[in-house]
Amino acid sequence: MNETIPAYGLWPIVIMNSAIFIFFAFSFIKPKTSLDWRSLGVFSAFIVALFVEMYGFPLTIYFLSGWLQAKFPQTDIFAHGSGHLWYTIFGFEGDPHSNPIHLIANLFIIAGFYIIYRGWVVLHAAQQKGELANTGIYGRVRHPQYDGFVLIMFGFLLMWPTLLTLIMFPILLVVYIRLAKQEESLVRKEFGEAYNSYVLKVPAFLPRLKK
Repeated sequence: MNETIPAYGLWPIVIMNSAIFIFFAFSFIKPKTSLDWRSLGVFSAFIVALFVEMYGFPLTIYFLSGWLQAKFPQTDIFAHGSGHLWYTIFGFEGDPHSNPIHLIANLFIIAGFYIIYRGWVVLHAAQQKGELANTGIYGRVRHPQYDGFVLIMFGFLLMWPTLLTLIMFPILLVVYIRLAKQEESLVRKEFGEAYNSYVLKVPAFLPRLKK
């Protein structure tokens, strides 16, 4: 990778990458209710903000430019590779996409999409039968889809930290918790005592170490 070539202002890439990840999320959750659409919308806002800084306008790099230029004077901070802040700060060598932090971030992203997919399979089957989704991954946590979205966002945050996504991440966590509570109210009205019993057995977001 040539570190001397700036790689920003690439708005078609911003649009293309945002569309790909939003489409993947859409295809996994297949939103039907207003809560589904709001959940997808929150995730989409994070993804767009991320890729705008990654390929469009590097707000974080501009904000940190004085410190970065003083700390790493031989580095072209406006080259795309330098946007991988961990790569620059920790002095990794070689392809920025193969540094340990980037690889770990990829695992979080892949795990997030897998959890969303597994949750959708169970939920879709239960909805077809008019039953409560409480098997498979829904037997470990009550809101696997939100867990999946958070893992994906955390993976991207780890991969490419920006000021905007750092601010957005805790706000989006609160939004997802509120959406989960609204969702539970609706499901409780539909399944009543069966759902109350399910809530007592299965945690909302963090699975127990033992079943």
